[in-house]
Amino acid sequence: MFSVHFAKTNLSKLLQQVEDGKNIVIARGKKPVARLVSCGDVIVLSRPKVGETTSKALKMKEQREVAGRIGDTVVYF
Repeated sequence: MFSVHFAKTNLSKLLQQVEDGKNIVIARGKKPVARLVSCGDVIVLSRPKVGETTSKALKMKEQREVAGRIGDTVVYF
């Protein structure tokens, strides 16, 4: 685990280590905040085609209640 300061100062060396197969963790203080990994390890998700549905359809149910008295502005909930 390397500090942010060390990572900024030695980025070229860290990138060389990543190319050699190491995973590098960068921490702010003692809290890990980022990981450098080889691009070969990154999972590339395919994007949906234009017009393709990616989630379930929502069921729309319309319910209206009228609140108030005669002559009041009608407000729907």
